[in-house]
Amino acid sequence: MARIPDDLLERIRRDVPIQTLAVRAGVELRPHGDNLLGRCPWHDDKTPSLVLTPSKNLWHCMGSCQIGGSPIDWVMKAEGVSFRHAVEILRADFFPTSPSLDGPPSHTTVPQLASPLESEASDRELLGQVIDYYHQTLKESPEALAYLEKRSLRHPELVDHFKLGYANRTLGYRLPAMNRKAGQEIRTRLQKLGVLRESGHEHLSGSLVIPILGESGEVLGAYGRKIRGDLRSGTPDHLYLPGPHRGVFNVEALKASKEVILCEALIDALTFWCAGYRNVTAAYGVEGFTHDHLAAFKAYGTEQILIAYDRDDAGDGAAERLSKKLMAEGIACSRIQFPKGMDANDYALKVQPPAKALGVLIRSAVWMGNGRPHARAVAHAVNEAARLVPPPAAAASSASRRSGSANLHLSIHSYEIHSKAFWPRLAIVLLAAVACPTGAIG
Repeated sequence: MARIPDDLLERIRRDVPIQTLAVRAGVELRPHGDNLLGRCPWHDDKTPSLVLTPSKNLWHCMGSCQIGGSPIDWVMKAEGVSFRHAVEILRADFFPTSPSLDGPPSHTTVPQLASPLESEASDRELLGQVIDYYHQTLKESPEALAYLEKRSLRHPELVDHFKLGYANRTLGYRLPAMNRKAGQEIRTRLQKLGVLRESGHEHLSGSLVIPILGESGEVLGAYGRKIRGDLRSGTPDHLYLPGPHRGVFNVEALKASKEVILCEALIDALTFWCAGYRNVTAAYGVEGFTHDHLAAFKAYGTEQILIAYDRDDAGDGAAERLSKKLMAEGIACSRIQFPKGMDANDYALKVQPPAKALGVLIRSAVWMGNGRPHARAVAHAVNEAARLVPPPAAAASSASRRSGSANLHLSIHSYEIHSKAFWPRLAIVLLAAVACPTGAIG
């Protein structure tokens, strides 16, 4: 094995910018005197403890890692490779025309992780490949999986069904070097797609990634939710890829059911889904109901929307405005009412088990119109209430049951069914019918 030339080592230590390696790892740097500070990518760095000194081209983690060194040491740590292997990686990336450490052939034979993105892919395919990379990253990330568990999003099919992902700042490491034409081209395209910012950082860095998929599986957009709570003041917890929102989350729900639960946020929609309520979709925030949502509701013949927005002033106001818009289009609306100040995920975490807890709220959803409820809303309330009632006693005669049924029918139609108080009381009426099958009700 040939000895590593001293001049190559000196050239790497001098001419490979340590800040470039840090940026590739997704580290956001800020000046601090003659140094640059950032969060160490190798431990849970709550305050910036990574110090880069460009004048000396050195780095050091002042936190729990307590390590540092030259660009060679950085690659050894980042890639988990030997000193010689790190030198060859840096040589191939930054000085590709220099001789390989082991002589001809001039192309490096050092095994490196293949790029997950294909340079010849179309923009649509490229975005799909990014989502695929994030998806695989989540499956291998204890931190991201722990976040899903913390939010009680633990259905065994959830991650694969919605192709959930995690942007952990490693995508840059898997791309060709910036000083190569291929590296520049792929990064420019990713910036246009919104995956990378102009700084080179991943836009959704540190986030659980929920893609918005079209009917054929194409990626129409993506939402990112930061999974750590120790971010710098002012850092947004919620991000979307830049540009107008496109598509409808879980569009399969609209195909399968004429009644759809509409949440304010995607995490809330996942909460309903995990609890067994698959007829669920979401807006993109409190004012994030789009033309695509309305067009899809009309295209699939949606008849009833259960609005499950957050129970706060913003959510209540948006739900009221949205109900008027939907009813003007002939779509009936009811409001799922969480306790004040709560959303679906809050409620499911605090009231167990989630399936029953959310079911109670669905069954007691409040009609939002001023007139007679949509026929589907009436049928839904009757069926859901009746589902909770045991069958009449076996000893009751069929004549008695018929008499009780008739009285129940009269009671329902004599009650003001346009009243918002009708729905919670319907279950009581049904229970009374069972308890007194031959007597008058109401």
